[in-house]
Amino acid sequence: MRAAGEAALDRRGAPWTIGAPDWFADVERLRGLFARLIRADAEGVALIPATSYGMAVAAANLEAASGDRVVVLDEEYPSGIYTWRAFARRTGAEIHTVRAGDGQTWTDAILAALDERARIVSVPNVHWTNGALVELDVVCERAHELGASLVLDASQSVGAMPLDVGALRPDFLITVGYKWLFGPLSVGYMYVGERHRGGEPIEHNWINRAESEDFARLVDYTDELQPGARRFDVGARTNFVLVPMAIAALEQVLAWSVDRIEASLVEITASIESGARDRGLSPLPADQRGSHMLGIELPEVRPADLTAQLAARDVYAGVRSSWLRVAPHLHTTGGDVDRLFAALDAALARGGAPRTT
Repeated sequence: MRAAGEAALDRRGAPWTIGAPDWFADVERLRGLFARLIRADAEGVALIPATSYGMAVAAANLEAASGDRVVVLDEEYPSGIYTWRAFARRTGAEIHTVRAGDGQTWTDAILAALDERARIVSVPNVHWTNGALVELDVVCERAHELGASLVLDASQSVGAMPLDVGALRPDFLITVGYKWLFGPLSVGYMYVGERHRGGEPIEHNWINRAESEDFARLVDYTDELQPGARRFDVGARTNFVLVPMAIAALEQVLAWSVDRIEASLVEITASIESGARDRGLSPLPADQRGSHMLGIELPEVRPADLTAQLAARDVYAGVRSSWLRVAPHLHTTGGDVDRLFAALDAALARGGAPRTT
């Protein structure tokens, strides 16, 4: 990806070499690559800058009324929560926050919360704080039975876990382009179900208009939009530096294949889980989490600067709520795992102030 970015910068330094077709060619290539990754058709893929943008598109194209529920998870990522709060204020719907009880999986907790009041079900594939798994096939099936709309945040799983939108049939699926997709910031993706592809975009830019490829006729204003999910593309989608980097990243993921990535990460996370248990810590077990990341529940008393202490030993993991979230990838070695636990042992041995909430 770095090489692609450097080459793109060189090209951007000679803007006179960039013609009208270049504003569209790489963007369409990128759209097709992401579609392959989630087993979708390219017509259903929109290019967005952030998860919050995709959530805003979804909220603008869904409806609810007083007495309806928007079902979300406890301690979910803030972008979705803030979007649905604004949606609830606009429509009169209620935010229903699902909390998993002791020994209860997220899947079971969500299923228990779904009834005829559920109008929108907005859930991830794995919880961002600790990798806890949501079995999307089961949850989506139940949501379809109830006639509820499905908005899936796949930012923590696309690229590391196989995903088939044809089987899940979400209304919207949203993901960032970095994390497990290795791309740059400000390039993200949204899958739009067929029944929403005639919906309203949240911005009105020139490039999502019909026949915008003809620069000589851009002043012939039209209300007609580009076909498929392109109408939801962000206006600055054609970034001549970031798009080539995102293309290189997706090509690499596809070359490795998500199935092979997942199989490799299963072994690494199993090793981390075992090491945590050996120390009397409580990691999420394999049958309750994604294969590529896991949370280790932290003791009530821990160093306030835990992440800084780990970083000082070249260990990089984030504290999310009450969890140390560990997210290895193919570059992670057995030596890296050993260093993680040496650093964690040293930090927890020092203790610290009680955790605040």
